[in-house]
Amino acid sequence: MANAERFWNKIARKYSRDAIKDMASYEYTLGRTRSYLKPTDRVLELGAGTSSTAMLLAGDVAHYQASDLSSEMVAIGREKLAETPIASLDIDVGSIGSFARMGDMFDVVLGLNLFHLVDDPEDVFSQVHGILPQGGLFISKTVCLNDWPNVFMRMFVRLMIGFVTMIGLVPRPVHAFKIETLDAMVERAGFEIIESGNHPVSPPSHYIVARKV
Repeated sequence: MANAERFWNKIARKYSRDAIKDMASYEYTLGRTRSYLKPTDRVLELGAGTSSTAMLLAGDVAHYQASDLSSEMVAIGREKLAETPIASLDIDVGSIGSFARMGDMFDVVLGLNLFHLVDDPEDVFSQVHGILPQGGLFISKTVCLNDWPNVFMRMFVRLMIGFVTMIGLVPRPVHAFKIETLDAMVERAGFEIIESGNHPVSPPSHYIVARKV
């Protein structure tokens, strides 16, 4: 985790300036996520980065906790919040483990473009399950590179992932999920998938809304 924190701290300012590559897909899944949020909800976003999504959703709920393991990402998010205050939004350094250890409870947990980068996704999903009440929602979006329709692109991306992680350009690990594998992981953690889709389709960025059962 220390290596990942150093990596994201190093690129945080550049990351904050980069444009969203597929705005139509982002806005669609943002709208779908918003449709599940209630004014009374307590929301935790894991891997919130510079809190751009948090700034858009926090006004719809009672409390929105944005978190990221990168202190520099958090600092940028707090700069945004200072410019545009939102009373319901807190932005802090943290991971699922830190919130689970404190015994925090949330009605909704978000993890967007995150889980292909964590060490043990199934362990994270299990911990998310533990901090949600019965019926609580887990909303995620995860790139599934092993379901890229173009077989040559799949092979190329696998080679590139191996190369850039080997030379340290990105932190380990980078998981190349299949959609069915990701769905099965979420279900094994104790969730029922109530909505899913790929936005965009290629490479598939798999959006899941799951309810704790």
